[in-house]
Amino acid sequence: MGSIRDTLNNLARDYAIAWSSGDADAVAGFFAPEGLISVNRGEPLQGHAAIAGMVRGLYSEFPDLEVRCDMMRWAGPHALFVRTLEGHHARTGNPVVTRGWEQWELTSDNKIQSASEWFDAAEQQRQIDGA
Repeated sequence: MGSIRDTLNNLARDYAIAWSSGDADAVAGFFAPEGLISVNRGEPLQGHAAIAGMVRGLYSEFPDLEVRCDMMRWAGPHALFVRTLEGHHARTGNPVVTRGWEQWELTSDNKIQSASEWFDAAEQQRQIDGA
């Protein structure tokens, strides 16, 4: 049996791969059935259907989205997934690189119970607009 370090590093790797696959249901599958995500203190989205819908919206904005895990840290059931998103905006065609992180609360079987995502929305918009 692998270490918790291996387990969580594999979780982070596989989560980034799922995001990069274009499969919103694969991303939602990393969450507990009633798991939730909140982006920049926005209204939380709860459950696989809501999370998959949010992911599909991001794919429609960035059809060539790629996600890279830059770092993974954890302490008990708490984890920090630091990532970079890259893609071209569907409307403007401009390249966008967004750095940020997700703070996770994990279940005992390493599903995401809750995620708080953080990124610089103003910088992302500046890149979308080509400014």
